[in-house]
Amino acid sequence: MEKYDPEAGFRKLKGALYWITLIGLVAFSLFQLYTAIFGVLPAQLQRTIHLGFALTLIFLLFPASKKKREKKQRFQVAWYDMVLAALSIAVGSYWYVFMDDLVMRVGRLTTQDFIVGVIAILLVLEATRRVVGLPITFIAGFFLLYAYFGPYMPGFLEHKGLTIERIVRTMFFTTEGILGTPLAVSSTYIFLFLLFGAFLVKTGVGEYFNDLSIVIAGRRVGGPAKVAIFSSALQGTISGSSVANVVTSGAFTIPMMKRLGYDKNFAGAVEAASSTGGQIMPPVMGAAAFLMVEFIGGGITYWDIAKAAAIPAILYFAGIWIMTHFEAKRIGLRGLSREEMPETKRVIKQIYLLIPIVVVIILLMGGMSVTKAALWSIVSAIAVGMFNKQTRMGPKLFIEALADGARTALGVAAATAAAGMIVGVVTVTGVGLKMANGLLELSGGYLIPTLILTMVASLVLGMGSPTTANYVITSTIAAPAILLFGVPDLSAHMFVFYFGIIADITPPVALAAFAAAGVSGGEPIRTGIISSKLAIAAFIIPYIFVISPQLMLIDTTWTEAVWVISTAFVGMIAIGAGMIGYWMRPLNWLERIAAVVIGFLLIYPEGIYSAIGLAAFALMLGSQYWLLKKDNMQAPSSPAL
Repeated sequence: MEKYDPEAGFRKLKGALYWITLIGLVAFSLFQLYTAIFGVLPAQLQRTIHLGFALTLIFLLFPASKKKREKKQRFQVAWYDMVLAALSIAVGSYWYVFMDDLVMRVGRLTTQDFIVGVIAILLVLEATRRVVGLPITFIAGFFLLYAYFGPYMPGFLEHKGLTIERIVRTMFFTTEGILGTPLAVSSTYIFLFLLFGAFLVKTGVGEYFNDLSIVIAGRRVGGPAKVAIFSSALQGTISGSSVANVVTSGAFTIPMMKRLGYDKNFAGAVEAASSTGGQIMPPVMGAAAFLMVEFIGGGITYWDIAKAAAIPAILYFAGIWIMTHFEAKRIGLRGLSREEMPETKRVIKQIYLLIPIVVVIILLMGGMSVTKAALWSIVSAIAVGMFNKQTRMGPKLFIEALADGARTALGVAAATAAAGMIVGVVTVTGVGLKMANGLLELSGGYLIPTLILTMVASLVLGMGSPTTANYVITSTIAAPAILLFGVPDLSAHMFVFYFGIIADITPPVALAAFAAAGVSGGEPIRTGIISSKLAIAAFIIPYIFVISPQLMLIDTTWTEAVWVISTAFVGMIAIGAGMIGYWMRPLNWLERIAAVVIGFLLIYPEGIYSAIGLAAFALMLGSQYWLLKKDNMQAPSSPAL
């Protein structure tokens, strides 16, 4: 995991430093729990303390480079990292110490304020580089330079330019930069759900997902691939990282797929596509759903987003399931044998482990605040753990869960702080609207070309960025172009969110596919190409829910919803057959093209197109059955044994 996911490359400390960082991680979690229970602090205090904890722990846990981590040193943490950690504590406590003075000055900076602001910006950029990676660090740095060099920018990108003092003031002394909405969500909702995920892992839910998936899908045709799809969808409910999903479930599913005959590149691609899809599967959705609530506003609730995302996510996984089924039929693969299956009775007896997931869904459906729902979900995870001696939450396991949750949150805190800088520059310079108008001009004022250009922009902006950060970036820079056409806010934001996520499996920078290739021993680019083919639904469905939002249950009746879902699912069968080249029998190129066209007609939620698609689907299904029967009659009979 460390090779492909910077967040996994933390130091394994010993001695006094181990205890110092452990205390820091636990204190971080306890601070977040305290403010969730007794009330969030004023915005600047909540966010700077959250940021201070994260930066300090990042510099203690994450070295400046991989070589530094691998090299044996007398001192586990370099002296300059100690200095950076100390500066992080100072930055994190600055608003707390000087709150009254900063409020009284109303944005007028002293020399001390300016120095602290510059240090805060540099610390955020360096911490983001260490724990998240170069792509988002580069983008944030570019936007800071853009804010200053505005007068020298070409065309519509030109603006008056900001002074260094104003940049610093915006970035750290207002709630429009580092301390903006992304960090606000990280310091409240996201942290709690990451902590919830850590408690679920300690209660054995992660392992149970694999066992449950095997019981449900293991014995079917191509069972191991279907296990990967099902387990990755479930893992996505507790994980915020495509790469982490790949390595966690892929270490188990990829060798199983290879052992039963799947090509190593295909096996890696199934896991990469499935694990990436975990980020678009409610309820957690890589924590971006909580950001979406804040960014869209207008009274939209978390449940509105989860409900709208459910059907597209199900269709996404249905598409992968269908294609792996056709691939297994094409090459004649079997399912798992009875001996390779876990004991069904044991798995069924442990069904109670899913209670915390059910609790969080019910509470959010019932209108409970996200913060309270997260708290009660953590309580339910602890309670569920009490049923098993191995997972019973004693002091040791409780502290480990607090520490793991805080460690998981470090990357999110750094990424959202860096993303806040991007949002701040976009807000102050107005470049978001300028880019939207630029995309509109390039597309000639037509919706479909604008969507294509926005898709490309989202794929590029999402490359190498974690889920939360890439949503912030794409929603700030790319989504405004779609909104100019009067598209519903939720459709536009979900469009860019999907393509920002799919960047994880889209070559040339396909981190999830590369991680899967690392596990499978396959070729990274080839694995990425196959992943993109398996995830074809994610390239089609966003266009549909922008053009016709019924797929997201927006402004639709239940009758219309059932029709749209049914025809879309049938359409995925046709597209899957066309992409793999097999239905009931091998398909020639003409049949493959026809199947894909029929699938598009069925997925497009307009009555006349769906009706034509259904008729064509029935005709092709009948022809497949007739041709299969004809092939069987013409096949030479096998000699008797």
